[in-house]
Amino acid sequence: MTDPTPRDHLVSALVRDEPRVLTRITSLFGRRGYNIRSLSVGSTEHPGVSRMTFVVTGDRGVVEQAMRQLEKLHDVIRIIDHSLEKYVDRELVLVKVAITPESRVEVRQIAEDFRARIVDVGRHALTFEVTGDEGKITAFIEQMRPFGILETMRTGRVALTRGSNADIPAHVYHEGETQALKPAVEGIEPREEKARGVPNLF
Repeated sequence: MTDPTPRDHLVSALVRDEPRVLTRITSLFGRRGYNIRSLSVGSTEHPGVSRMTFVVTGDRGVVEQAMRQLEKLHDVIRIIDHSLEKYVDRELVLVKVAITPESRVEVRQIAEDFRARIVDVGRHALTFEVTGDEGKITAFIEQMRPFGILETMRTGRVALTRGSNADIPAHVYHEGETQALKPAVEGIEPREEKARGVPNLF
């Protein structure tokens, strides 16, 4: 039975580098009233192919419908639902924190505890770079908030299926064997035949 509770879903899409592809994909969710909470786009190991990783909030059934609709788009090569297998994800944030002579040492100590890197030093502010999962990033920001956060910029989450999933017995995966060691892109021909079998729900 599909869980109707709205929650965050982490999804990656391998897409062709074509004009307005980002607009077409984000508008598909927008037409249904779902907010994309974070979005990251970058190049892949294949020239002409980019990977989009986004976090969208909604109930499981509707998100699955949205993923099927994404597969119908000519620009989309493959959709990866990270809920089906274990994955590793990271996020990067830049945080500019106000400092005083009295707070400088404490701020730097907290940053060291989080393994944050100082990327800019000023008399009245320090800028940190932090990389980690969403929980670590959020915790760092909250620790710095009492000192006075001047600016932040978060990249959004990026994710890959764990290669170590290949060491886990296949019966663990309800969708069949792991995809961990299979190439992300095995062919970039449009999936028109598969798309025709999916009803248009948007």
